[in-house]
Amino acid sequence: MKYFLIILFAFYFNISYTQTNSRIYDIIDAVSVERIKSDITTLAGFGTRHTLSDTLSETRGIGAARRWIKREFEKTSNSCNECLNVFFQKNLIKKGENKRIVNDVWVINVVAIQPGTKYPNRFIIMSGDIDSRVSDPNNFTSDSPGANDNASGMAGTLEVARVLSKYKFENSIVYLGLSGEEQGLFGGKGFAQFAKENEWEIIGVLNNDMIGNIKGVDGVMSNRDFRIFSEPVPPTETERERKARRFYGGEVDGISRQLARYTYKTTKTYMPEMNPMMIYRLDRFGRGGHHRPFNDLGYAGIRIMEAHENYTQQHQDIRFENGIEYGDKLKFVNFEYTSILTAVNAITIASLAWSPPAPPQVSIGGIIEASVKLKWEKVQGAISYKIYWRDTTSPTWDYSRNVGDVSEFTLEGIVIDNFFFGVASVGNNGFESVVVFPNKIMR
Repeated sequence: MKYFLIILFAFYFNISYTQTNSRIYDIIDAVSVERIKSDITTLAGFGTRHTLSDTLSETRGIGAARRWIKREFEKTSNSCNECLNVFFQKNLIKKGENKRIVNDVWVINVVAIQPGTKYPNRFIIMSGDIDSRVSDPNNFTSDSPGANDNASGMAGTLEVARVLSKYKFENSIVYLGLSGEEQGLFGGKGFAQFAKENEWEIIGVLNNDMIGNIKGVDGVMSNRDFRIFSEPVPPTETERERKARRFYGGEVDGISRQLARYTYKTTKTYMPEMNPMMIYRLDRFGRGGHHRPFNDLGYAGIRIMEAHENYTQQHQDIRFENGIEYGDKLKFVNFEYTSILTAVNAITIASLAWSPPAPPQVSIGGIIEASVKLKWEKVQGAISYKIYWRDTTSPTWDYSRNVGDVSEFTLEGIVIDNFFFGVASVGNNGFESVVVFPNKIMR
């Protein structure tokens, strides 16, 4: 009887079930565990990648590491008929900028851009961190292999570039290696400002920081769980927007949270064996990551990372102490798990890169009515629009209805007080934009 009622509900409201695209399964299959293992091994082999470490050696230090990363991006570009624009982006950070900058240093990021065929100024960014550290953040000479933190995220970014460069996308993709994370998120700050100065329209940033560990310090072991961190609303919101949220909702519906939900939905659709955990906070308690500088400028950004951390292997001098082996060593990385989270990134980015722009404005109305009215601006490239709604306590969009190529629609028989609503654009290939939470009230 329950199953019958669910089907009847879906039929009555014309709720569409998620369709899949075979190219996404091809992308999952193309991610190589062996290539990821090789890349992590190479990165860990540079001894230390501390931001203030040696820049002249060809075998040790961050200079050697970033030059190798650039060469790898260039190899990928060569194999796709120079489809990537590869370059260094840098900012000079002066001694004393904070307690972790003990010398003047060039914070140099490695960038590879795959231009979109239709919307070249719309960008999806995947980032990993180049740098590593030991217990003392100012120790830039001791061995700091940083195999999981964050050779795993950097290797994942290199691999996604190899896989997705085989395809053409309407939107641009940036594969990004960021420096200076451990010294104060300087690489992300510099590149976010670079994007702003160049007036990029950023669809979203997927920051990957530690995607290689499956055994937590608490003894829990799992290669199926991973976390998606996202802030609730942008820090750039106006006082007027803040006051409106108090009356109309949206406390957990900012642009970064919608990007997190998109990642969750894409994963559950194509990789249902995975357990993406939506974490309702900017980052881990009292800690930070390289998506934050983008958030600070009002861009959507999330952090994707392992669910079960082992703190004895993070920011630690390499040593044995009280029977415990400390240090971020290659032996502790699970390469299969890293490849799985790499695939999560690849399919999320591909889905976004194949999708039309999201509606820039969505209006909602329906006070004291048994119906919900939604109105939105049409966008180029969309052939239809999809209304999503969910219980106010649900973390994910649970119901949806494709309403066709229209700019407004009324959901009859639904009380606006009991749900949250949003609208996504749908392209002729079936790929959808992120959901846009209503940003205007219909009077």
